[in-house]
Amino acid sequence: MNKIYNIYKTLYKNYGPQGWWPITGYGYHKLDYTFPRDEREIFEVCLGSILTQNTTFTSVVKSLENLHIKNAINAKAIESMNINELKEAIKPSGYFNQKTRYILEFIKFYNSLGGATPSREALLDIVGIGEETADSMLLYGYNQPEFKVDAYTKRLMLELGLIDEKTKYAEIKSMMESSIRECVKDERELLTIYQEFHALIVKHGKEFYSKKPYGVGCFLKR
Repeated sequence: MNKIYNIYKTLYKNYGPQGWWPITGYGYHKLDYTFPRDEREIFEVCLGSILTQNTTFTSVVKSLENLHIKNAINAKAIESMNINELKEAIKPSGYFNQKTRYILEFIKFYNSLGGATPSREALLDIVGIGEETADSMLLYGYNQPEFKVDAYTKRLMLELGLIDEKTKYAEIKSMMESSIRECVKDERELLTIYQEFHALIVKHGKEFYSKKPYGVGCFLKR
């Protein structure tokens, strides 16, 4: 029995498709896996991946809406903004001073790509881009099969006895990916499952793993 894949199937059965990553002006796109559809949407996912560090996605949406009002959800517009104006726009996401720096550093890298898909290693070399942020960009921005691990993933796997407190990000990522690959051979289906699985864990995590004691009432523990 593949425990990880069964967790995915149970979550999907209970919550259904999630339609991640939501795009400004469109929102969630359940069962439509054609997103992101252009460079602007790719950049928005990458921008959102930086903004969501250490905050809720609700706060990120507010920041993106502020930038959208200024027609600034693109690299060129952000580069031309007054830095204090940029800080004010992304203020709802918190840590706006350091995130402003991270965004501007990422834009330098993004511009150098010329529309190409970055490697995970190259992303990790950018100031402010850690493993979770890099995987978020690749999974939802560039449609690459890189499983994204977040705090909810770790709390859930810990509660289910599949990891311990010392298990590192890379180990959890490897466990999730290898388990799913045992059951799914088609690369397109694999990508879809990675995208849905992470979103489903967030959905489930908000319900059962956002406050201590974690896991109270979690139906996956039955």
